Amino acid sequence: MAVKCLIVVDVQRDFCPGGALAAAGGDDIIPVINGLMDKFDFVIATKDWHPSQTVHFEKWPVHCVRGTDGARFHKDLNIDKINEVVLKGTGNTDDGYSGFEGTNVDMSSWLKRNKVTEVYVCGIATEYCVLATAVDALKSGFKTTVITDAIAAVEAAAGDTEKALAKMKDAGLELKSSDSI
Repeated sequence: MAVKCLIVVDVQRDFCPGGALAAAGGDDIIPVINGLMDKFDFVIATKDWHPSQTVHFEKWPVHCVRGTDGARFHKDLNIDKINEVVLKGTGNTDDGYSGFEGTNVDMSSWLKRNKVTEVYVCGIATEYCVLATAVDALKSGFKTTVITDAIAAVEAAAGDTEKALAKMKDAGLELKSSDSI
């Protein structure tokens, strides 16, 4: 029997409406994510956890600085269901897009230790951290599905969402809506 894990990527205040680097649909995906949590054996959540000074902020507005309100999970996310939190982007030189780049937890080892065979990825931002985490999950040997109605894009440029979804398909990722899980 397959052991399944939901990976909730960066559902943090700075990535939701009103935040420093907001995905327009960030608030809308939270009820979908919360509704999915009980369908999985495990739930891992990732967090951008940047230092106040990092080369990452040469590319992006300052966001998710460790210990700040903007780095906290969205107030409506059901954090009681989360088994592990993976911190990423913690250094001065790493962007930390993928949850598999976590610095406090080796996500691949954690998943394998817990006998996970399938991962389902949701969260923010579709075209960056969701894409990178899902591709790395597949590369790490996990059957990987992206939940299309539980992701939100920053959409820095028009068409970024469609390009990211195409990259996911090309990489061999499954794309499904939450009602089919």
